[in-house]
Amino acid sequence: MIGDDLVVDAHMHVPRLSTLKPAWLEWADRFSGPHPWRDAYDEHGDPVPERLDALLEAEGVDRALLFSEYSPRATGVQAIEDLLPIVEHNPVRFRLVANVNPHLHHPVQAEAERQFELGAVALKLHPVHGGFSPADRELYRTYALCAERGVPVILHSGTSSFPGARTRFGDPQLMLDVIEDFPDVHFVFAHGGRGWWYDTAAFLALSRPNVWLDLAGLPPKRLPEYYARFGPSRLASRWIFGTDWPGAPGAARNVAALRDLGLPPDTLSAVLSGNAVRIFSL
Repeated sequence: MIGDDLVVDAHMHVPRLSTLKPAWLEWADRFSGPHPWRDAYDEHGDPVPERLDALLEAEGVDRALLFSEYSPRATGVQAIEDLLPIVEHNPVRFRLVANVNPHLHHPVQAEAERQFELGAVALKLHPVHGGFSPADRELYRTYALCAERGVPVILHSGTSSFPGARTRFGDPQLMLDVIEDFPDVHFVFAHGGRGWWYDTAAFLALSRPNVWLDLAGLPPKRLPEYYARFGPSRLASRWIFGTDWPGAPGAARNVAALRDLGLPPDTLSAVLSGNAVRIFSL
């Protein structure tokens, strides 16, 4: 906890470094700033569960969603199996997030179901790094599976600077039919429409009860600027806290910056944990 607030980091990457492309490591080192994220790793570049657990304890993070990602064209492979020792070490603090890529997994829903059986509490799609449309009809059976199981879907929304990324697939408008076709599925737009689509993502979050925005990779002090048309206090009810660790200067620092926005206490509590606890059944 930080102060009296339970903190959920709903967007973390803790892969084995040997499975990644150099651009990922450059990104992590650039955006982590003074945060000692490499302290969670051993000399071989493998995460050490005890070290990561201690680092998050010191940062005040009570729950953390660990993302897998299968994006060989952009960042590399962050295999879900590599995260199992971390969850086994502390199943209270850590949860898994599944990931599928229709260019690699067929049938897609079978791979999603396999990862759900490993304990994943959400499904992440990364159309920008994977190079596919999130509205492709091939994914509809996977969305139907998520509806059946009550599993939320997290989607990268907005731009990406990684070589091999296809930014056009980050447009939240691509999901209009999907959101309406699967009203019982919670859709979380990671990065909140970063870049050109802040307004689109914000409008969808305010107009659709099954749409949320995670704040991963967004400096909290700039949120009023990014969402100037909507007003932070109003839109904040749809926010979910996440850092995009390790590409952030630490959870504690971001929580402090969120507090500086002057949100009502109950709204801040919902952003830091309440919304995530409900959506991801933590």
